[in-house]
Formats: sequence, C-alpha cells, structure tokens
Amino acid sequence: MPYTVLMPIFADRILHGGAKGLGILMGFTGIGALLGALTLALRTGIRGLARLTSICCAGFGISLIAFSFSKIFWLSAALLIPVGFFIMLQMACSNTLIQSMVPDALRGRVMAVYSMMFMGMAPFGALLGGAMADRVGAPIAVATGGVASIVGAIWFARQLPIFRGEARQLIMAQGMVGGEPAEEMTARVVQ
Repeated sequence: MPYTVLMPIFADRILHGGAKGLGILMGFTGIGALLGALTLALRTGIRGLARLTSICCAGFGISLIAFSFSKIFWLSAALLIPVGFFIMLQMACSNTLIQSMVPDALRGRVMAVYSMMFMGMAPFGALLGGAMADRVGAPIAVATGGVASIVGAIWFARQLPIFRGEARQLIMAQGMVGGEPAEEMTARVVQ
C-alpha cells in the first residue's frame, strides 16, 4: 500500500498534474475501490473467495507495475482503477474469509489482531516505500511493491490446499456455525 504515500510524487514530478492531478489520481483509485466493493457485494456466497484473493493480489501487482511506468497522466489515472478494484476486493475477500472461519466467541479478538496488523504495519510500509523511493525513485519503488504482491499471490495460491485443510478442521471443530451444520459451512468456505 505505500503507493498511496508516493502518489504526490507521481502527481507532481512524474505526471506534472500538481494538486489537481493528485485529486484526480486518488479519485480514480476510489472509483476502482467502489467497483471492487460492489463486485463482492453482488456475490451470494463465499465459495471461491480464497482463489479470488490470490487473483486479486496478482492483479493488483500487475496494475501497480503498469502504473509505475506510465508517463501519460490519463493513462496513469485509468490504470489506478484496476489498482483500487483489486486491492479493495482482495482486502474484503480476506476479511470475509477470516470472519467466516473464526468461532463466534473469538471473532472480535481475531479481527482486532487482524486490524492491528493491517493498520499497524502501514506506517512501516510507508517508511520503507519512502526510503526506497528516495534511493531508487518512486517508479521503481512502486514497481517493486507490485512485484512483491505478485510473489505473495503465487505463494498464497500454492498454499491454498494447506489453508483449505486447516479451515476445514477449524470449522468442523466448531460443530454448528450459526445454526448451520459445520459440514455445510465447510463446503462453502473451503472452496
């Protein structure tokens, strides 16, 4: 996510759009994020969310790399739509999966840890991204983040069979989940 911290550099120094350009770039990211949220809202179940998470992570990385090398303002703005779309969909899918698998009694605690890790690590990522941009330039720093996202997506996709087994055991240990037999919940969550 450090690309958002580096966005003023792109808006001003690389794309020569100034403050108005920064607003437009961030607005296009927001349009993508809104579309991502609506896409998940239109889904009727949680089947396939784990696979979708890895696809979105890879799509985010590819879009971010393309954005980092664009020198044309409106092309850069257009490339931020898939960036916002994929990051929002990935975060929402992850959040949904975690809440679906965690027992009711632990859900608040687990989500607190998840939120703390997500929000608590952002300043460190911003510091690393800023330091890297200072050394090698903002485009290379953002592209490196995109590559890291793609590597993470590949790793996650390869670990999915293990994660599915663990999720299955976790759900089965709960017996009934919200009045629904754990077997039915397991079939929906781990696919």
